[in-house]
Amino acid sequence: MLDKKKFYINGEWVSPNKPNDFEVINPSTEETCAIISLGSKKDTNAAVDAAKKAFKSWKDSSKEERIKLLEKLLSIYKKRYSEMVDAISTEMGAPMDWATDVQTATGQSHLEDFILRLKEFKFDHRFDTKSNNHICYEPIGVCGLITPWNWPINQIALKVVPAFATGCTMIHKPSEIAPLSAMIFAEMIDEAGFPPGVFNLVNGDGVGVGTDISSHPDINLVSFTGSTRAGKLILKNGAETIKKVCLELGGKGGNIVFADSYPNAVRDGIRNVMSNSGQSCDAPTRMLVERSIYDRAVKEAVDEANLIKVDHASKKGNHIGPVVSKVQYDKIINLIQSGIDEGATLAAGGPELPGGLNKGYFIKPTIFTDVTNDMRIAKEEIFGPVLSIIPFETEDEAVNIVNETEYGLGNYLQTEDKEKAKRVARRLNAGTIYINGNGADSGTPFGGFKQSGNGREGGVWGLEEYLEVKTVTGWPS
Repeated sequence: MLDKKKFYINGEWVSPNKPNDFEVINPSTEETCAIISLGSKKDTNAAVDAAKKAFKSWKDSSKEERIKLLEKLLSIYKKRYSEMVDAISTEMGAPMDWATDVQTATGQSHLEDFILRLKEFKFDHRFDTKSNNHICYEPIGVCGLITPWNWPINQIALKVVPAFATGCTMIHKPSEIAPLSAMIFAEMIDEAGFPPGVFNLVNGDGVGVGTDISSHPDINLVSFTGSTRAGKLILKNGAETIKKVCLELGGKGGNIVFADSYPNAVRDGIRNVMSNSGQSCDAPTRMLVERSIYDRAVKEAVDEANLIKVDHASKKGNHIGPVVSKVQYDKIINLIQSGIDEGATLAAGGPELPGGLNKGYFIKPTIFTDVTNDMRIAKEEIFGPVLSIIPFETEDEAVNIVNETEYGLGNYLQTEDKEKAKRVARRLNAGTIYINGNGADSGTPFGGFKQSGNGREGGVWGLEEYLEVKTVTGWPS
């Protein structure tokens, strides 16, 4: 069992102000894999004080200096890549191949992309050739960064790296459920030689350290990824000090499969939903199928779901692992039961443990058919390997069903009609629209409409979130 009770504050690993042990559970075994501490208000204040002092000099660091440190951090990340893989697999249940090829890979790709964007970014420039006005981008200040457990290093890199790149200082609170990857990343930052106080890490829960961060008067920006419920609380907490709040929240993605979709569209959609054990906020958890191919699509979906194996995260292979915790497991099972109770047809999976697994938070890939958009399983974010299939007759009906949700993070559509693809993509309300299984490239903006959040992460848009814009008139030529 790992002892990870210390926090990283002002360039040192320090003991918490007072003991408050918390067990990190391996979701494959239900056994404790590490002990961390949950921080107090004094721990948060110490980290914020360190960040505030460091900002005085770090904000004036040159772009070249920041690039050099980030390139060193990237080199260390590559060297310790396998440690990150092991941590993510252990703490949140990602199977080894998925943890290696997808989860940990995102941290490296974001580092590489932000270094590229930083090299190209102009922090001040003339407004236009006819004007003596000058536009200056300046770091916003001390940032509170709160990251989730489902894509740990992905979200850490999307927040910490642009904060570094723009000259901000920060306090990071990772999810207490999956903090090990964050602590390894803090060790990498320390090894890279960032100045003391620029980066600080305090473990804690949302009620404690999370609230302390979102309401702290000396924090200028809060960037949070997590549930919509928690995002609303953070907005309220930040209102008193008018701090900037960037939110990437829940989703209930719709995937429209038209009759003229490519041959593997349904099977690819199933794999997309079930990957990461369904724990992705932009997963296409509602599949809308054109009525003329509905029966065939259901057969393909059920067959594909039944082909997906469920097993321990420590194993290599193309299987899915457990969901992250008992709390999540119970919530998902409850929603599966609600689908049965509301009259949807359970076509695959169900609430029982997968065969051969009598311990761990494992859930069968589950598919409901005969779903209507007013059922809980069609409205609520389940955050597990559960898909609802809904038939539609016309393009207008499909678009209306997809948009009839409080969320707007990621939506999907499958058709070989190019004009229809562009037309429907424009009508869908979400921050990202995925056509025919194509993924988003590194550096493209990611974020949501409606109650899926505000602001954007990634690329130039990710840098701009951490910058204030200043207009200076009469700039001497």
